[in-house]
Amino acid sequence: MFINSINMYNIFQYITEWRLNDLIAYVSDARKLEQLGVDDIIIAASTPHLVFDEVQKQVTLPMISIVDATVKEAKRQEVHHIGLLGTKFTMEQDFFKTPFEENGKCIYVPEEVTQQYLHKKIVNELENGIVNPDTKKFKRIVDDMIKQEKIDSLILGCTELPMIFSEEDFDIPLIDTMDIHVNKIVDFMFENK
Repeated sequence: MFINSINMYNIFQYITEWRLNDLIAYVSDARKLEQLGVDDIIIAASTPHLVFDEVQKQVTLPMISIVDATVKEAKRQEVHHIGLLGTKFTMEQDFFKTPFEENGKCIYVPEEVTQQYLHKKIVNELENGIVNPDTKKFKRIVDDMIKQEKIDSLILGCTELPMIFSEEDFDIPLIDTMDIHVNKIVDFMFENK
């Protein structure tokens, strides 16, 4: 296993400034991994999947998408009205939502003010490994989505969200993108051996 670690704060800055070409170039350092002779490449975070297709075009190896793996899991679970939490970029952009909608799923995100609150907590706390008891207030946001939008499941669309949520917190299934992605990667590794 080879890791090319990238700084999420650079990614956030590129997206905030809508410098997608810089983001593509930054994430496309995946080509370094290709030169090492790896079998496949992953982007182990949801937000950079905003440019997944563009990065995939720059390498010849297969890339395993966290979004595609999550769509397949939602189909397997037969859920249809799905809440999505993540960084504001994951919630406000279509790269995560569209594949679900194309598969007959409805995706719901909190209102913009709530998205900003969630993003701030993710960036300032969870990205730094800080879990404040106050951040558990995210549960109230989900409870509101269950009541108002009638969601039947919740996507943890930021790989840090499992730090504060578990299945025991809700009466609906959680779709943990990190767990799903890891399982897909392991399956891929064994399929190709």
